[in-house]
Amino acid sequence: MTLALSKGRIFEETMPLLAEAGIEVPENPESSRKLILPTSDPGLRLIIVRASDVPTYVQYGAADLGIAGKDVLIEHAKEHPGGLYQPIDLNIAKCRLAVAVRNGFDYDAAVHQGARLRVATKYVHSAREHFASKGVYVDIIKLYGSMELAPLIGLADCIVDLVSTGGTLRANDLVAVEDVMPISSRLIVNQAALKTRGDRLQPLLDAFARAASRNV
Repeated sequence: MTLALSKGRIFEETMPLLAEAGIEVPENPESSRKLILPTSDPGLRLIIVRASDVPTYVQYGAADLGIAGKDVLIEHAKEHPGGLYQPIDLNIAKCRLAVAVRNGFDYDAAVHQGARLRVATKYVHSAREHFASKGVYVDIIKLYGSMELAPLIGLADCIVDLVSTGGTLRANDLVAVEDVMPISSRLIVNQAALKTRGDRLQPLLDAFARAASRNV
């Protein structure tokens, strides 16, 4: 079996869940250049991919299961519907998707029925749906990084991005003004693998579910 993970917080917070299932990972992708990592279970290996690519690897069967944030899964589902089963919210890597503006920007005055805003984000579908629900028209500017720069140099009126502690926003004189949705990471499973290798997958799914229930 193959489990797709991304580096960083999701990897770090997945390790205790695997440990509870009796599975150890001897190498850390932060210090290893390997993209395929063995585990103490000879029947399970990890592959390390970009967070936004995890659903693609699982949907197309290159990985049997993976762990990805709700933010990534929403965007993926809009462009690639079907093929993924999301049985468990693991309650890890928690944060929120939020609207942020530069300090002093009058967001309340800018957001009203029929208004038009320039929004910088990589979460195109979530941002568009959020503002559509408020009756606000948006020009989406898709960026992949350095999101905080956009309002500071006039590229956009606001950004929609993940916020955890808010430290990066404060460091760049931005402030979160509205939450779009809470975010956590979920276990995703290839539907074909669940049908053909369900007997091998189910014990791992059960172990993840037990560990996740303690993170609520």
